[in-house]
Amino acid sequence: MNQADINALLQEYASRYETENFLADDPALFMHLVSGRENQETMAFIASALSYGSRKQFFPKIRYILDASGGDVRAWIKSGDFNADITDKAECYYRLYTYHDMNIFLHAMQRMIIQYGSIGEFVRASATDSITAIKTITDYFKTQAISGIIPKDISSACKRLCMFMRWMVRSGSPVDLGLWSEFIDRRTLIMPLDTHVMHQAKRLGLITSTTASMSTAQRLTDKMREIFPNDPLKGDFALFGYGVNNG
Repeated sequence: MNQADINALLQEYASRYETENFLADDPALFMHLVSGRENQETMAFIASALSYGSRKQFFPKIRYILDASGGDVRAWIKSGDFNADITDKAECYYRLYTYHDMNIFLHAMQRMIIQYGSIGEFVRASATDSITAIKTITDYFKTQAISGIIPKDISSACKRLCMFMRWMVRSGSPVDLGLWSEFIDRRTLIMPLDTHVMHQAKRLGLITSTTASMSTAQRLTDKMREIFPNDPLKGDFALFGYGVNNG
């Protein structure tokens, strides 16, 4: 395929797959199961943090938090009620994360919410673009001695944070909420890069790198910006669709 054919194909896949049906098997589902702006962004942040590995395994772990909080996850965290459900113990919660890891992660979120009111207000105080927002988040959790759940810096692709930013910033979508669209420009969003996305992008000749780094994610985003100038992360849905249709 020439570049024009690739562009047209990805534009078609983006339109076909960015629908409400996409949510059924995607962790973005959980932020649609709660109400209220601050509650949705809190649920989204936790869902994104747990979204790695098998969906059959991490979906129940996100669901546990949704159920334990009674659907008001922000209040559950702010009040400290989470300590009764995510106790500070060494047992495994999900894969590399112990209950202790999750407990101190939620304590760090609690401090952020108490000080700033919400995750969105924390980000708004220092960022007007996606990469600055991601760095602001990684820096905060690093100062809170959180390791693993949130990347320590932006040298890695920060796939789950890029996905969270997509959820928060893109408006007018049946999938993404667009809660932060008034202070983060969607044109600055960065492609959530994992092994599957890299494989599809390489098959199409969009990237050549084999390293899932932030620089690779930004290069892929630049390619997507050529196809979707005002909304490069339509490319996330496009590559998903390409993978579905081409094995």
